[in-house]
Amino acid sequence: MPKTQYLATVVLNQVLRSLPFASPAATYIALFTTAPTPTSTGIEVSGGSYTRQPATFSAPASQQTSNSADVAFPIATAPWGSLVSFAVMDAPTGGNMLYFADFSTPRDIGVNDQARFPAGQLLINEA
Repeated sequence: MPKTQYLATVVLNQVLRSLPFASPAATYIALFTTAPTPTSTGIEVSGGSYTRQPATFSAPASQQTSNSADVAFPIATAPWGSLVSFAVMDAPTGGNMLYFADFSTPRDIGVNDQARFPAGQLLINEA
């Protein structure tokens, strides 16, 4: 899962320049109808009861981690569109994107549908 330019800069500054970085108090999963890139945020879902959802991650092993609990979004009250990507964010709204990835297959979310990621499905790899 690629990291954003923001996070790459933070890591380089912290490791090589000893500049402090305050880790986010929590991380959130965001869903996108247009894919983000390392330098742009894409188009995040909005409306229809959509909100970013908090996510917790397991301790890293072999340079990777994954969500340690299910991440379930609210049931859509209006169509969210075709989801093509997701991202790990450092705030429930606004904030900074940390990691992002495309879905292997886009998923349409219509009224009364629910996006859900079972534990272990969101894999972040630093290798």
